[in-house]
Amino acid sequence: MFEGRSLRLPIILGVVMLVALVAITVGWVLLNVFGLLSDTSRAGIYIGLLGIGSTFLALAIVGTALYMTLTIKAVNLSRRQSNFIDSVTHELKSPIASLKLYLQTLNRRHVSPGEQESFLKAMLEDVERLDQLINHLLDAARLEKDRVGPPPEDVRLDEVLQRCAEGVCTRQHRPLETIRLDVVPAVVCAARVDLEVIFRNLIDNAVKYADEEHPRVEVSLAAEGASQVVVRVADNGRGIPFALRRRIFGRFVRLGSELERSKPGTGLGLYIVRTLVGRLGGKVRIGESGRAGGATFEVQLPGRLISTASDQPPAAPFPHDRRDLAEAPSSFRGSSLGTP
Repeated sequence: MFEGRSLRLPIILGVVMLVALVAITVGWVLLNVFGLLSDTSRAGIYIGLLGIGSTFLALAIVGTALYMTLTIKAVNLSRRQSNFIDSVTHELKSPIASLKLYLQTLNRRHVSPGEQESFLKAMLEDVERLDQLINHLLDAARLEKDRVGPPPEDVRLDEVLQRCAEGVCTRQHRPLETIRLDVVPAVVCAARVDLEVIFRNLIDNAVKYADEEHPRVEVSLAAEGASQVVVRVADNGRGIPFALRRRIFGRFVRLGSELERSKPGTGLGLYIVRTLVGRLGGKVRIGESGRAGGATFEVQLPGRLISTASDQPPAAPFPHDRRDLAEAPSSFRGSSLGTP
């Protein structure tokens, strides 16, 4: 909707208005000063006019600056919304077109059992892609409407990370060894569904944007003080430019042009992560992954490590986990997902 040059008009208009107001202000002050010096008998009038005029002109300058700021924000928001519409349109059109092609093929000609199995597998992948898109939209809508969220409970964070990692590997058809876990038993007081949404998005992004030939993702969980735990999700991809690291947590924000992307997404995942982490009283930061390049997302949450069986809360199923995954072991320190 808005191209790159569309932002120039409000900026130029705002600058011109500010310069004009500054010139008027300077002229008004000079006229009143000269009038005061030439006719001291009316000093009170000139001082009053000088004060009143300067106040109104200062308010006009502030109003113009606010207008320019709000206009630029509105243009940027419209750009992000346009980018989001392009993304969602692509995310809907591609799997729907694929499903239509497979169904037409199955309906119009006979296919072998092997081809049927291949078609059904591809169709299931398209349905999973649509399901993931809808979940993102529903999560974002829930954050906008529900400012409080579900009630918190004691949740085993290490088990959440294990299940999210397994689910991402299954969904993206990656071997379990792609994600290396280095976690210890820990408890966080939060809504289980919120924790799953946070780390499912972070791990999914890490796997998606890791090196294509040799993807490697590391997920670690450690204590930071007596009442804080830190989860780090690192990949070996191209990383994120420093100047853009704050922008990527915005709503509808995806780096680059939507029509030139090869990775699916809506630009809502990191916005959801930042909002949920903030509600839980935590912080999310982004940095480098060291020599391997890539990006590291660091999530700090109120929580504690546990060491005895009596400290562990009872296990409970995940509402959004639709796969029958095996129960995670009590500790995964220094082991990968593929290691028994």
